[in-house]
Amino acid sequence: QVQLVESGGGSVQAGGSLRLSCAASRSTYLIPCMGWFRQAPGKEREGVATIDRDGSTTYADSVKGRFIASRDNAKNTLYLQMNSLKPEDTAMYYCAARGSTCRYQSNFPYWGQGTQVTVSS
Repeated sequence: QVQLVESGGGSVQAGGSLRLSCAASRSTYLIPCMGWFRQAPGKEREGVATIDRDGSTTYADSVKGRFIASRDNAKNTLYLQMNSLKPEDTAMYYCAARGSTCRYQSNFPYWGQGTQVTVSS
């Protein structure tokens, strides 16, 4: 079991930046795969980024080159640095964790409560 708490959301103008944080209740070194997801009103939840225990990352095409996922195992925290934000990035952002490597498709059983990001034009 792991509890996840996101923070860092807010309102920003297009072109701006935000950094989301996700604090885990246990050592993130022991969590093989962590990820960021988002859901906009009326849309399905989509994957944004994943980061494996070794630091390897994957990104959705829509955020490549703009978003950076990282983890600080000393602080048990996952981060999402979001740059060059666009109005279409507006969504509730969630972090998630699972006990298997990110390399294979699998469900995430552990989720945070989400943090809202709003980007105005």
